[in-house]
Amino acid sequence: MAGYFGTVGQWVLAKAAGLLDFCAYNALVLRSLFHKRRGGLESSLSVLFKQVFFTGVQALPVIALVALALGAISIVQSLTQLPKFGGEAFIGKILITVIVRELGPILTGFIVIGRSGTAITTEIGNMVVQHEIEALEAMGIDPVRYLVIPRVFGVTASLVALNIYFDIFALVGGFLVSKTVLLTSFTIFLREIVSSMVVADIAVSLLKGFIFGILVSVICTFRGFSVKLSSTEVPQMASKAVVGSITALFIADGIITFIYYF
Repeated sequence: MAGYFGTVGQWVLAKAAGLLDFCAYNALVLRSLFHKRRGGLESSLSVLFKQVFFTGVQALPVIALVALALGAISIVQSLTQLPKFGGEAFIGKILITVIVRELGPILTGFIVIGRSGTAITTEIGNMVVQHEIEALEAMGIDPVRYLVIPRVFGVTASLVALNIYFDIFALVGGFLVSKTVLLTSFTIFLREIVSSMVVADIAVSLLKGFIFGILVSVICTFRGFSVKLSSTEVPQMASKAVVGSITALFIADGIITFIYYF
């Protein structure tokens, strides 16, 4: 029994220490954001543009494919089930609620985590192992300001833009199915979507994209800097970054949704 409580106590202490480290890292990021140091503005902008290109531009094809499939599936399921209860008039509202407000931000966040989150953690982890972080510090360059801040801005801006892009293609996928099955014209479909959408739907979607971007970038960079000495730690930290980011996204999504409805 004593051994069991000892194991549980060690686990709790380890989690508490990890949480404190993460809070201290966030404080360090905020301090680096508002305190200027010599770090090469042009180099930081280069990192920012490369991050936006990788996270945003190069993810467009997979985002479009997933969004089209989701929009089509949502319409098919709606057309299959709603007529049984006389709910055809709610198809537009369901599309807005399911895609724009809920699944769009979450699935976009998952794709960004899988593509960019793991890449960020791996890149920074390898830099730690190869002592490149120490080299930056020796040159008087703040590694957090040079490596983290551009990635936070790049991932956040990309995720917000990809969220809008996802919603558009999901609605296009829904329209294509409606056009094929119900012979719905674009004007009628667009009118149904616009009449079902309110400003709060768009605001919640954009807010989720913004918060998700910050969470993913901060967690993944934190895990990258958590690598100590061995390169074998890099894939372990990448896995922890994925799990932590997904967990944070679900928690944040639940909190925002709860506040929206209540």
